[in-house]
Amino acid sequence: MPTFKSTETGAPLAGVRVLDLTRLVPGPVCTQHLADLGADVVKIEDTAGGDAVPPKLRALVNRNKRGIRLDLKHPQGADALLRLAHDADVLVEGFRPGVMARLGLGYDAVAAINPRIVYCSVTGYGQTGPDRERPGHDINYCAEAGVADQMGRGGQPALSNVPLADLMGGALSAAMGILAALFDAARTGRGRHVDIAMADGALAHAVMPLAALAAHGSTRRAGNDTLTGALACYDTYRTADDRWLAVGALERKFWDALCDALERPDLKPQHRSGDVHVEARLRDELARLFATLPLADWEARLRHAGCCASPVRTVEEALDDAHFRARGMVVDSVHPAYGPVTQVASPVKMSGFRFALHRHAPRPGEHTAEVLLEAGMDAAAVDALIAAGAAAGA
Repeated sequence: MPTFKSTETGAPLAGVRVLDLTRLVPGPVCTQHLADLGADVVKIEDTAGGDAVPPKLRALVNRNKRGIRLDLKHPQGADALLRLAHDADVLVEGFRPGVMARLGLGYDAVAAINPRIVYCSVTGYGQTGPDRERPGHDINYCAEAGVADQMGRGGQPALSNVPLADLMGGALSAAMGILAALFDAARTGRGRHVDIAMADGALAHAVMPLAALAAHGSTRRAGNDTLTGALACYDTYRTADDRWLAVGALERKFWDALCDALERPDLKPQHRSGDVHVEARLRDELARLFATLPLADWEARLRHAGCCASPVRTVEEALDDAHFRARGMVVDSVHPAYGPVTQVASPVKMSGFRFALHRHAPRPGEHTAEVLLEAGMDAAAVDALIAAGAAAGA
């Protein structure tokens, strides 16, 4: 990993306190980004089931956080959260619209005791609009936003094991909104309620089909547009060992380099022909060529040919890749409760800061007493809160 010059304040979010009431993936990934950048993130779970994610996933999306358990339906548990919110910079929640308000913990209630707090709500369809109460998952948000229609081929939308609406629309949009509001709060002393809808985030990033709509008056179905299969120069091809090669030679210079590497200069004039029949014949010819050698041979031949051709790797292979290792993106770790977990480092690199795994994902309630004592409660009050069932330790 590159060596960055360290400073005493190297972590850009050092000193920022985040209360994380989210579960599953979108919210925890958002707050993990904040934790990785130095924020003190306190993961708050209920005293019953808590965050019902598998242990290995919990370890992956909750590192560098502390964990406490509060029963927010219990008056003393709700009071404890308000006490924590008094000195917090950010609160992130992922309940359905209205749930936090019914608990007496909505934005207005929290802002009344801490006007500078940034309060972020992450939901499927947002705090307003006719669909605000609807349940959903990534597949639903992508479907509603027209994004699922743009994935896949052969007339059937594809499913992705990288949930785009959850992560791009939820986690990253929330992190962006939180950081913008934090910057403004530092200037004005006033926080904001950040309303993030995962469906909104999916729609907002559908820039390619939106461009097609603007240019042609309608979108093209998946498999028929520039990035989904209309072009032979931008596609995946099966190799002799039943692996796949990704070719992304959209620009003429990359296509010419590919043709030279294939020793087929006769194919150069067929680049982005605009004729579906020419593209089909060219795709068949490329498929025949790439099927003659195994993937490793093609990688050796094309990797440094400057033609935008790449092996379709498995995640296991990507984690072993020399480039990602050199970038410090792969962190091998052993969680004390959940066992070996290969972590992927923060993708944010900047001068004066270096990512580190400072703390494993907390067990539910692991830091309950520690965090409440820091908030000004004495040991007897913490014990009483736990005895009342309003809080719980590990």
